[in-house]
Amino acid sequence: MTLRTRLALGLLAIATLLVVPLFIARRSLESFDRTMKALKSEEFSASLLLGRMRGEVENLRSAELSLFARVDSTSLSNLYMQYALLAASADSLNLVGLDNSARTIRAAIRPVPKLAQSEFAAVIRDDTAAADRLSDSLRSVITWAEVRIGAAEGELSGRMQARVDLASQQSADAREAALLAFALAALIATLVGGWLVRSISGPVRDLERGMDAVASGEFGYRLRVKPDRADEFGRLAASYTTMSAQLAELDKLKAEFVSVASHELKTPINVIGGYLQLLDEGVYGPLSPKQAEVCATISSQCDSLARLVRQLLDVSRFEAGGGKIEPRRLSLAIFLDELDRAFQVLAMQRDVHLRVTRAVGLPAEVTWDGDRINEVLGNLLSNAFKFTPRGGTVDLMAEPDGHYIQLTVRDSGAGIPPAQLPHIFKKFYQADNQAAASAKGTGLGLAISKGIVDAHGGTIAVDSTLGVGTTFTIILPEHVRAPRRATPARRLPALAGV
Repeated sequence: MTLRTRLALGLLAIATLLVVPLFIARRSLESFDRTMKALKSEEFSASLLLGRMRGEVENLRSAELSLFARVDSTSLSNLYMQYALLAASADSLNLVGLDNSARTIRAAIRPVPKLAQSEFAAVIRDDTAAADRLSDSLRSVITWAEVRIGAAEGELSGRMQARVDLASQQSADAREAALLAFALAALIATLVGGWLVRSISGPVRDLERGMDAVASGEFGYRLRVKPDRADEFGRLAASYTTMSAQLAELDKLKAEFVSVASHELKTPINVIGGYLQLLDEGVYGPLSPKQAEVCATISSQCDSLARLVRQLLDVSRFEAGGGKIEPRRLSLAIFLDELDRAFQVLAMQRDVHLRVTRAVGLPAEVTWDGDRINEVLGNLLSNAFKFTPRGGTVDLMAEPDGHYIQLTVRDSGAGIPPAQLPHIFKKFYQADNQAAASAKGTGLGLAISKGIVDAHGGTIAVDSTLGVGTTFTIILPEHVRAPRRATPARRLPALAGV
């Protein structure tokens, strides 16, 4: 599945999940709306109908009283008309769901026409006793009809309350269902989003680490992303693999070229140096003062070339894993004293204060390649003097750290820009602080220093603040097994300022 397809499906799933709560809420609201419409169309209509029937009952009662006031057929016809209206309203109760009330009310008023006819006849005969008795019976019928209408109103009220309760319950259920659906949809959408983020950010971070490794010279770094993946990351991984392989091959060719060139330069430089020495010794005759001066200048430049060739060969050996060291037991105190004496002269020349500090608890002896470690510390101290202005301070500190020795070289010089610190262990790299140096370097010394420290199984780190100074920290085991060669698993960077 390609990245685009994965993103499209993920976004579609999230959108669908967010729409589901809206759909559930809409269905619940539709049910609530149906209940409210039923409440309006039936209950409200039934309430109005029962109210009208109470008026009709009162009209029927008034019509019964008028039988005594007006003894004619008009009063009887009016009573029949009011009865018909009440009966029609009772029949209408079937339309609003009050079938039982409709039957009881119709049954209650059924005797009205017959009783009214008999009462009217008694009044015509002037039979007062019979008329009063029939009038009481008719009024009782009307009162009972009124009672039945009240019962219908009670039934309607109960039904309305049930409908209102149902609507309230539906509203609460809709709200609860919507909240639950939204929470569930949000949870699932979060999981889908997390899956999308992991499926993208993981390979991106892996590719970023791979590019950082290549930038730092580790061309053998392997990505966790497989090149055979059927998506964009697979293609990127394949491109990365091809690129790192090509860079590794180019780096190998470069190292081979440097090594071969250094070896080829070494012989003619030695020959030139040999003839210069013969000239200086007068083997080919005496030299004039000017000729001797020129020979001395050529000899100095020849020594510089020879030193550069040795450095190039050292870098090539350490990068290839062939940087051999020869550890032997040596007195740490004597080793530090010799360094102190050797650099006190340079300190006086540069007007820089050199302090060599030995912490309590240092072992009497260590097993190192003394010449190589002396080269490392000499290189670091030379750099410190090179970048420290007159009146400044250079510190060399030695202190125990378990079964390790920590050696620290600190100066009060110009410092190195923070952005350049990760690159200072790359060969030929020189930082922007070269303007503050009393002499230019080649950019190889610290590459060799790191190779020597790695070959001893130690570490070297740097910390620097612009305008404050730079601190190099070396941690070496007290005793190194012999023989030991530098491993080529990690690329050896070189530091600027050498």
